[in-house]
Amino acid sequence: MSDPPRNETPASVAELQAQLRSAGYLASRGLATATLIGMRLGRPILLEGEVGVGKTEMAKCLAEIGGRELIRLQCYEGIDTYQALYEWDYARQMLHVRALSESELTDVEAVSGLYGPEFLIERPLLSAIKAGSSAVLLIDEIDRADDEFEAFLLELLSDFQITIPEIGTITASSRPMVVLTSNRTRELHDALKRRCLYHWIGYPSLDEEIEIVRLRAPDAVETLAHKVVVAVQRLRDMDLVKPPGVAETLDWVDALGVLGTDDLDAAAAADTVGAVIKDRDDLELVEAELDRVVADV
Repeated sequence: MSDPPRNETPASVAELQAQLRSAGYLASRGLATATLIGMRLGRPILLEGEVGVGKTEMAKCLAEIGGRELIRLQCYEGIDTYQALYEWDYARQMLHVRALSESELTDVEAVSGLYGPEFLIERPLLSAIKAGSSAVLLIDEIDRADDEFEAFLLELLSDFQITIPEIGTITASSRPMVVLTSNRTRELHDALKRRCLYHWIGYPSLDEEIEIVRLRAPDAVETLAHKVVVAVQRLRDMDLVKPPGVAETLDWVDALGVLGTDDLDAAAAADTVGAVIKDRDDLELVEAELDRVVADV
């Protein structure tokens, strides 16, 4: 199996940061370094962090700057290998059977044709194997899947091949770029982590978050962007069930923009707090503290 083409890989960490920035993503040097190493070595990248800090967005931007197809596997409790790899289109197979004549039903080739490529429904993992280095495979929220599915991924990430009994073995001609994300709802197995390069994405500093807002919402009034970021950082210091991520910061700026508001006072915050707080208990706590949250911002 060949490695990813070198000419598609940025020449330096700074170049990768610049490319990501052009796609609207402000990557720290640590994140860009881990990503560049993963691209050079053909290793999966495991991104962990709080909800809304940009893990999924990183994969999307990598696909954009590299001109690659983004193939996303959204993990969830109970996901199995067939839902992630492939399924047979039984409805089309049954229609095909009904269309066969009585003599054709005894024909071995006609029956075996029911398991041809035209009846195969490709799921994300099979699509990524076929696409190879022309794709970025995003395995999103791997921590939501169970242990058995995680163990299955170990083999896939090592070999990038699968065997379909009715067709045979399909092997990737080159490795797709793989990004796994986790919100740490459970601890991942060491065996999976060993196969990946790891980076933790934390909440950005005040200056970093202001820069992110400027990058993603360039039409926002600068003073408003500053006030929103200060308020969000104060919210994160509160004992909330679901502290707001960067995504919520951007949502809040957008919500205030829709209302034509260029200032963040208690009244404007009360009208738009649903853009940044997404839990009922948190909402009650924050509404009681809004004057303090927006004071002197």
